[in-house]
Amino acid sequence: MIFDYAWLILLFPALGLLFNAFFGRRVGHKVAAIVANLAVALSFLMAVALAMGLSALPGDESSVEVLLWPWIHIAGFQVDMALLIDPLSSVMILVVTGIGLLIHIYSATYMKVDDEHQPMDERRYARFFVYMNLFILMMLTLVLANNYVMLYLGWEGVGLASYLLIGFWFYKPSAADAAKKAFLVNRVGDFGMALAIMWMFFLFGKEAGSLSFDAVFAALETASPAVVAALTGVTLLLLLAATGKSAQIPLFVWLPDAMEGPSPVSALIHAATMVTAGVYMLARSHPLLELAPATMTLIAWIGGLTALMAASIAIVQTDLKRILAYSTISQLGYMFLGVGVGAYVASVFHLYTHAFFKALLFLAAGSVMHALHGELNIDLMGGLRKKLPVTYAQFLIGALALAGFPLLSGYWSKDAILLGAFVTSYPLYAIGLFTALLTAFYSLRAVYRAFHGQPRDEHLYDHAHEQPRGMTWPLWALAFGAVFAGLLGLPAIFGKEFGFPVGNLIEGWLKPTFEGLSEPHVAFSTEMALFISSGFVALIGIYLAYARYVKQSGWTLSLQKALSPLQPALENKYWVDEIYFAVIVNPLRALARFFATGAEGVIDGVVNGVGAVTTAAGVGIARLQTGLLSWYALSLFLGVVLLLIYFVFA
Repeated sequence: MIFDYAWLILLFPALGLLFNAFFGRRVGHKVAAIVANLAVALSFLMAVALAMGLSALPGDESSVEVLLWPWIHIAGFQVDMALLIDPLSSVMILVVTGIGLLIHIYSATYMKVDDEHQPMDERRYARFFVYMNLFILMMLTLVLANNYVMLYLGWEGVGLASYLLIGFWFYKPSAADAAKKAFLVNRVGDFGMALAIMWMFFLFGKEAGSLSFDAVFAALETASPAVVAALTGVTLLLLLAATGKSAQIPLFVWLPDAMEGPSPVSALIHAATMVTAGVYMLARSHPLLELAPATMTLIAWIGGLTALMAASIAIVQTDLKRILAYSTISQLGYMFLGVGVGAYVASVFHLYTHAFFKALLFLAAGSVMHALHGELNIDLMGGLRKKLPVTYAQFLIGALALAGFPLLSGYWSKDAILLGAFVTSYPLYAIGLFTALLTAFYSLRAVYRAFHGQPRDEHLYDHAHEQPRGMTWPLWALAFGAVFAGLLGLPAIFGKEFGFPVGNLIEGWLKPTFEGLSEPHVAFSTEMALFISSGFVALIGIYLAYARYVKQSGWTLSLQKALSPLQPALENKYWVDEIYFAVIVNPLRALARFFATGAEGVIDGVVNGVGAVTTAAGVGIARLQTGLLSWYALSLFLGVVLLLIYFVFA
């Protein structure tokens, strides 16, 4: 069976990174890129084969576990390196390897020059693909793990790879600082994950004999009320881990700075790997969440508020990649909202469609950056659709999908989450709907400011050039997904009412994973009203951006003036970074300076004092060594007398 060879999906990127690590700088750009791309391509083919094998299983089987090797066997407790291939993990590996492959292909051309647009040397070029293959390997380890310990291994591996890639231009202080910031902020979340796994071991490990998903979830069926109560604490720690990895309130501050990495890195982090890990982990842990309703509510509100906050910040950003970064935080908020209201399929569906249009947007932004020699300020652009018609078309498709333009992929998946929010909580639905308006506005604002109107910097405009052919066709493949990927989640009720030949394919595919849980459903008339409303809201946002930045209508200027009191808060990103610096960073720096300089006298005094006492003791004892036998005899006599007194009177 194909599952006997499932281990190859991990072997291919491992071999790719090892080859380029040892031989990449010797074989040159072309061979290094071919090896890295071939490794991911073979993993993608294996992912397709595993998904097909999964679909061919008998009706009563929906998952397969593949043992790689025994790992931890201690006193009846057993954790193995083993793969879990089920509907949820198959979706994730298709996203990771499929989108990752397109990003790798794009990178082969994009990374031929460095950040200063000088030819990239062989060593650095090969190192980039080593890190990229490592990223793919660790993400596959994470999503294919059949237990929490192996998941944690991939979780930390993805964090390491992100640190290496965000800080790839390590000689730039901004890139080095961004990498450290990402690493440190994620350590907070990772601490939560580690504690959650330890707590699960305490609750279930000894009884179940394992921390595999099946063992932990099976133990829930016979769990005592005390254990069920403790699950709130466990799931809150898992939520802390997810907020770090998926950049939610309050641990979102690292993701905008991660833009310091090369554009393909931004696309890989935001679309196919790291930031979706938190959403996947929560969806995988849904049996735990279902027994902790307070945590579910908190997840929904964190997601909704994060979506709103990040979208509001995005509407005033001028850096093209930072607009997309805050957009990612906002869209991840939608996914958290979906998990929190129990719309797990809708959340995974949005993760899948988001991978297409967000990778498309970041790579198209990379093409703009490539054309303008590193410039990303949209206030200095304008009129680029004439010089970059292909890039313009690709970016526009991605922006419309992100905006939720009717019938594009983002429309179907985002509205599925809004439907779940509507069924669960009207306030959360209102937040999600208003965020959709802001999303449409900032998405098309980026398009209009960068590509429409007159050039605002003639020098940049004159030297702009279209992307090389090696970067073009991967973007068209992503654009195709941005348009049509949503059809896999076409609401089943539409098929029943209109006679469409297919229903909600992704819901049917994921049903075994979320067995026993029903996705939110309402009457057809209500569902139609919700879909029309969200589509209408998206069109309003698009029109507002058009009226403000293309037509420059007077009423939009008046509206902007009326909202100007909010401008400082949005431009300063609600001062969250400043709060972190005031409360955490600056006090720690002051403490470090104290120990480095101010405490020098104290530390030296302690060290020198110990030395002085030791020296004085040695000098005193040395004086007893007189060399006189009579003195030694007297000492022995006094010692005997003292011992006799002790034994007699004690």
